[in-house]
Amino acid sequence: MFTLLLYFLALGWLIYSWFKDRGKTKQALKKGVKSFLAIFPSFATVLLVIGLMFTFISPDFISRLIGNSSGFLGMLVTSVLGAVTLIPGFVAFPLAASLIELGAGVMQVAVFISTLMTVGIVTAPLEIKYFGRKAVIWRNGLNYVFAFIVAFIIGKVVQG
Repeated sequence: MFTLLLYFLALGWLIYSWFKDRGKTKQALKKGVKSFLAIFPSFATVLLVIGLMFTFISPDFISRLIGNSSGFLGMLVTSVLGAVTLIPGFVAFPLAASLIELGAGVMQVAVFISTLMTVGIVTAPLEIKYFGRKAVIWRNGLNYVFAFIVAFIIGKVVQG
């Protein structure tokens, strides 16, 4: 229901924009379509890989590897996966929901999302070039530790 409300709001604002300034609205729509077409191949590839992964990996395996009972070891596994994976946020959150539905633990998924969004092992060489090795190591290290703190808090809040 909430998603439907957001669609109606977006459509309403688009119609308002169209009547206010058709030229700018056309230009914005062209830029939006161009941006969508630019990210679509990456987005489709990630969705395909995730879909295939969920096809071949059983919920039982996911539950054993990164379920609630996997504890800190499961959190460690997902934190490393998150730190070395480069997935956009708009794919990461639906992936997290799917993992939880298949038996992954809340804390394990929380640490995965936190490290995915804040720790950049893949992007570190580029960051080092601009910010220096020491700054990148500190940023990634603190974010890695903070991801576990956030995951613990989320786990306690969600699970009671």
